Amino acid sequence: MSDETRQQVTIDGLREALRTVVDPEINMNVIELGLIRNVELGDSTCHIVMIMTTPFCPYAPALLEQTRRTAQEYVGVPTTIEMGMEMWDPTMMEEGAADDWGLF
Repeated sequence: MSDETRQQVTIDGLREALRTVVDPEINMNVIELGLIRNVELGDSTCHIVMIMTTPFCPYAPALLEQTRRTAQEYVGVPTTIEMGMEMWDPTMMEEGAADDWGLF
């Protein structure tokens, strides 16, 4: 990747790219749900900490890998993903996203 292209890669841009990763049970993306808890974007690596809406999520392996792959395609450097142990709750959702879900 050229230096010019690399300079255009941002965490905000990565978050936009990750909006394509949708939880198939809830039909909302990982950004709306607030599942991306931390992003470390370096010159030659990217590391993401992600949680699930439930510890028993049957789609966890697929969601983690799809998130890692999507991030890696956007940032253009090797990307690792870690499943965080933080418990998810609906307050982590983007403002207004819970309205669509009928929670609040």
